[in-house]
Order: sequence, then structure tokens, then C-alpha cells
Amino acid sequence: MTDHTTIEGQANDVKAAETPAAPRRPRRGLLVGAVAAPLALGAVGLSLAQPAETPLTPVAPVAVGALQPSGAIAAKGEVAEIFGNKFILADGTGRALIETGKAGEGGTLVAKGETVTVQGRFENGFLHAGTLTRADGRVVPLRPMGPPPGGLDWAKDKVGLGPTVDVPALTAAVTAAGYSDVHVAGRGPRHLDVAAKGQDGRERMLHVGFDGKIREKRMF
Repeated sequence: MTDHTTIEGQANDVKAAETPAAPRRPRRGLLVGAVAAPLALGAVGLSLAQPAETPLTPVAPVAVGALQPSGAIAAKGEVAEIFGNKFILADGTGRALIETGKAGEGGTLVAKGETVTVQGRFENGFLHAGTLTRADGRVVPLRPMGPPPGGLDWAKDKVGLGPTVDVPALTAAVTAAGYSDVHVAGRGPRHLDVAAKGQDGRERMLHVGFDGKIREKRMF
């Protein structure tokens, strides 16, 4: 009996040793799963949300030959030539080189002979277009309005968690500060780019924070 009992105990020990232990689930897998769920939900939210819109202040177009340095100016004419993301806008008064940024890469944004109106900043002989209006009235935005795509501020903006932009109140603050002919010309993560004339009649480009603080960036 004694020998039998001893041998049986040894057999059980061997059997237990030969049985492989259940594999441990990596902690990394648990962490990835915990992060993936919120990201997936966030992706759905981003795909359904609309970005905050801050439209440019419309500007009446001038003749191409009357273009002058300005942070908010527009011209109407016919597309005479296309060079990648740039094209020549022409009318009976002259020709101007229009720069359209990434939106015009590939040379397919406009067609030769098409009549368009472009609005943006005219400086150093270029009209850096912010919007393009086609003959049928469709407005094509050419510059991102708000935070640069891909960052945290951009993501918050997309899901409606970004800062509230009270454009009428901010432009009223610019007027109250002594400026006139106020035009919203762009928007950054936490500010508006505003073109306005100072008391001396010269136009400035202003950095207007969402907190109402105004800073002059350049003079035209």
C-alpha cells in the first residue's frame, strides 16, 4: 500500500508538470483594445460632424487693372492661361496671376476661357485666392478655415467642441477700436484674420483673437 501510494503521487506530479500552463494574455493587447474602442467611436463622430464654418466677408470685384495691395480684394475676369495651381485672370483692363494653393494643384480647378471671380490677398503681384466663384454662382473655398487638419484643435472643431466664434461681436470690437471697412479674410485655430483700414486710411491685416484682443500684423 505504501509503495503504491508513493508511486501514484509521483505520477500525479509528473502529469501536472507536463501540462502546459494557459498562455497569459499580453497586457498590450488589453491596452490596444481599450484605446481602439474610443478611437473607433471618435472616427464615427468625426465622419458625421461638420466643420465649423467662418465664411469670408464678400468683397465686390474690381477690374483686374485696378488690383492693389490688400488683404481682402476681389477681381472678375476670364481664365487666360493655366500653370499648375496658378492661372492668369484677364479682362479688358489687364492680366493678373492668381495663386490657388493646394486646391488648384493638377491644373483642373479652372478651365481656359472660364469666367470666374476670385477673392483673397493681393501682394507682390500675386492674388492669393481664398475663394473662387464660378459663373453659375457656386463658391469654391480654396483655403482651410480654422485649425490645420489633423491636430487636436481640428478634431475638437469637427465634433463641435472647439471655441465659439462670435464673428459679429469680434468685427464690432474691431470697429470700436477705431478701424473701418472691416472684412474677415481668414480664420486660425483661435483667431480671425481681419482686413481693416486704420484712422490714417491705410489698410492693415489684423490678428483678432477669439478673446477680443487685436494685434496688427502688417500694413498694405
